[in-house]
Amino acid sequence: MQSAEIRQKFLNFFEKRGHVVIPSASLVPANDASVLFTTAGMQQFKPYYVGKADALKDFNTLNLASSQKCVRTTDIEEVGDQSHLTFFEMLGNFSFGDYFKKEAIEYAWEFITGKDWLGISPDRIYVTVHESIALGRDEVSYDIWKNVIKLPEDKIKFGGIEDNFWGPTGSSGPCGPSTEIYVDGIEIWNIVFNQFVSKKSREQSLRDGWEMESEEIKGVDTGMGLERLVKVLQKTETVFETDLLKPVMEVADSRIVADHIRTSCFMITDGVTPSNTDRGYILRRLLRRAYVKNKDVNPVIEAVVNHPSYKGLYTFAPNIKEVMAQEFEKFRETLNAGLKQIKKGEDPFILFTSYGLPLEIIKEVVPAMDEAKFQKQMEEHRQISSAAGEQKFSAKGGSANPEGGKN
Repeated sequence: MQSAEIRQKFLNFFEKRGHVVIPSASLVPANDASVLFTTAGMQQFKPYYVGKADALKDFNTLNLASSQKCVRTTDIEEVGDQSHLTFFEMLGNFSFGDYFKKEAIEYAWEFITGKDWLGISPDRIYVTVHESIALGRDEVSYDIWKNVIKLPEDKIKFGGIEDNFWGPTGSSGPCGPSTEIYVDGIEIWNIVFNQFVSKKSREQSLRDGWEMESEEIKGVDTGMGLERLVKVLQKTETVFETDLLKPVMEVADSRIVADHIRTSCFMITDGVTPSNTDRGYILRRLLRRAYVKNKDVNPVIEAVVNHPSYKGLYTFAPNIKEVMAQEFEKFRETLNAGLKQIKKGEDPFILFTSYGLPLEIIKEVVPAMDEAKFQKQMEEHRQISSAAGEQKFSAKGGSANPEGGKN
């Protein structure tokens, strides 16, 4: 099966089971200032979980499904390995107080193993269930897998807060224990039971302890990465050999270029432009990192915007090439000015402090750079900036406004 068919099968499956299929939201969240980008399918539905919006009124149902465009950059340094991407599509089904654990697990199992759907052999599958000191074991999910689905006990594993508790997205919101489905040892589907509303972000909660609203909720939020699912079904070594990325890879010089230009095309389409702050800086970082790998990305752009899997689904902005060309020209000037200083004997650290280049780009353009020395300089710079009350800098990507110098 090709990716377009797999995506459509998922949506058809849930539409036949009373779900309304909702188009993907923009990568720029409409009503959630706590995050820069849409990172999960449930993000556009957060108000429905916490009672701030009424799904029955808005959609005439409590059950929805979607294929959502997502961007995550927390693992940007891992891009280029077998599975990490900055852009991906998330297949998801959602329920806001209607069905819960039993139905969600049964739906997932039927879609994954059913002969009319994906038809994956149960022998290739194991699942994980939440178990932690804070919440105990999710006995309900465990019982469903063991006694309803009839999965052998050795196919049911357990994971704690780090692995089997999801959310919230942003600074607060719905969250809860999850059960995950693995095929050939690869996690493909995360089924989250939004039982709680956290008052703090996930990072704060993991560090300082969870603080929940007093009233529990009953919501289903599932996420299955299309690229990873396609990899499993097409049995490729990496996501870059699937039909989703192979046409892009054929004209890109590297996985990083294929990933970053594909992500940039979607970002620009949703109105993001390169800048020194927030979303614009993420886009600028992706484009500049791609540029040092491959100076001519026009064939890569063409491969993305003309991809068969996106035809009829996404309409790309007509100015993508123009936006990228302008950014590349600006970067070329910045880079050349910085490298001239290096040739004159300046320390490569000047590329960070005066020209705003993050570490991963500096390593590309100055291969002989002493990285240990650079990291030490970075730490000293961070301490000075902190003492002066300035914005803190990141050793990997600079600050949120890293390019205040020459541009």
